[in-house]
Amino acid sequence: MNITEVKGKQEPWRQQLAEFARANQQELAALDWGLRQERQNQEEILGIDMEPVPRFVCCSQEAIEQLNRQVNSLLQEVVGVVQNKNPEKEVTIIGIGPGQIKLIQFTPEPPPPVCFEQVGADVDTLLDRLEQRLREYVERG
Repeated sequence: MNITEVKGKQEPWRQQLAEFARANQQELAALDWGLRQERQNQEEILGIDMEPVPRFVCCSQEAIEQLNRQVNSLLQEVVGVVQNKNPEKEVTIIGIGPGQIKLIQFTPEPPPPVCFEQVGADVDTLLDRLEQRLREYVERG
């Protein structure tokens, strides 16, 4: 798992998010693939907004590029990863916390399309299940 962070004070949510992603790789891959198929938009990235409560969001590539411009290209590495993602093989998630972001990228086994088939749940079910798990994970600290 490749994790890229914007420099700054280490916040607990970053580590919690990384651990959550490691523990839920197949379902996150299934969710990412399912959302991509449902929305038919290859330009969006799965995001996790940590405030006020953790929830999944979709981030447009354009919004990430605009944010990069606003912060004097501090997110250039993130932009590069987003632009060059291969959704059939890897999962890219942007964690959004208070004044910071965290990029999580991993290559699940099996690949995301197969994860979606194997999980056997629709996107709404996956969203509900993973959001609940994430909230519990963060509450436990």
